[in-house]
Amino acid sequence: MANNDNNQQQQIQIEVPTEEMQGRYANLAVITHGPNDFFIDMILLAPNTPKARVQSRVIMTPENAKQLMFALQQNVQQYEATFGEIKQHVPQNARPAQDGIIDFPLPKGQA
Repeated sequence: MANNDNNQQQQIQIEVPTEEMQGRYANLAVITHGPNDFFIDMILLAPNTPKARVQSRVIMTPENAKQLMFALQQNVQQYEATFGEIKQHVPQNARPAQDGIIDFPLPKGQA
């Protein structure tokens, strides 16, 4: 007879350290991969600045990267069902998402 414990999902308690509670802002993502790993660099690119800084790097297996892709897709669909379509504002000078670089356009500042 099969053991029912194997069919139940284990609950995981996730702790967020105090220093991570605020999070990191990123407006650029660079995704690279090799045969065994995906590297996702979340970057802060300030306007009119030639240098950018990696705020966070996440390294995951190809399987986990695909699961992340599906989870993001599902969450965007749920968000849009609740709050409406997410409009993409693409400035004329923005690069299209290619070669693993995703440029999150910044809104123009106002004084």
